[in-house]
Amino acid sequence: MLRSVRLTGSMLFLVEAATPWVSWAPETRSFQSLVLPAAQHLISFHIVTRGACWAGLADAPPERLEAGDVLVIPHGDAYYLADPPAAERTYGFEEALTFFRHMAAGKLPSTVFEGGDGPATTQFICGFLGCDVRPFNPVLPALPRLLRVRTAAEAGDGLSPLIAFAVQELREQRSGGQVVKLRMAELLFVDVIRRYLETLPGEKVGWLAGLRDPLVARALALLHDAPARDWTLDALAAQAGTSRSVLAERFGHFIGQPPMRYLRQLRMQLAGRLLAEDGAKVVAVAAAVGFESEAAFSRAFKQCVGLSPDEWRRRRGQ
Repeated sequence: MLRSVRLTGSMLFLVEAATPWVSWAPETRSFQSLVLPAAQHLISFHIVTRGACWAGLADAPPERLEAGDVLVIPHGDAYYLADPPAAERTYGFEEALTFFRHMAAGKLPSTVFEGGDGPATTQFICGFLGCDVRPFNPVLPALPRLLRVRTAAEAGDGLSPLIAFAVQELREQRSGGQVVKLRMAELLFVDVIRRYLETLPGEKVGWLAGLRDPLVARALALLHDAPARDWTLDALAAQAGTSRSVLAERFGHFIGQPPMRYLRQLRMQLAGRLLAEDGAKVVAVAAAVGFESEAAFSRAFKQCVGLSPDEWRRRRGQ
């Protein structure tokens, strides 16, 4: 189901930091066009691979990060990492933009050094992952502004080999690096979401919490697996093994909307992705997402997105 979040690119680099040091980033919307211009949204993430540090949003107190911990900033907030936590933070906005512009252009090495002249005590991977948010992205709204996932630093933790591989790849700069970085970023993001899902309290609601409810999870899986099917609430309930009233109640409790409305948004998301492909005809896209006529699809798409399919395609191509 995480395939519903279309990841569109990534930028990764390694930071070696010597105390005292501060690393920070402004809101991602201020440099998104420099890093991944084709992406609708940037997700920031960091993995501490050696040592420890402090991290937090620009308007919130810091949290302690240890080796193996992963920090994700899903919604594009400004944030910082530092050691010690009270290290002076003199943020240069233009300097930050210049750094990201040069890093994205390949004008900087993949390993960045922060802080003083002493030995590097902290090492972390710094990454930015591009994704779609329009017309519909159910995952991002379910995530907090700052997401910290604690992992075991020992080799027995499943994430450790991937982190080690990422560090090696960033140091060696081998051919095909951009493709490898995107795949690594995708794997890291999916694994973090899985780990976060496992820690959600039982009373939590939302899209991710719905995946932990057996009935809602079955219904979501059915819709995502065959979004073009001529679904009705009765048919979905029968496939999920329950009554329509129970399904409607459970689905609404966790997801916050009826199943058929969710399906409509899911279809528009898939349609938006297909429309961005070269040569895709509107009538073919309409059929691919379950509409019998181009006119009905165009009306539904404009109602949901605010643009006609052709207007959406033109804007995505700009």
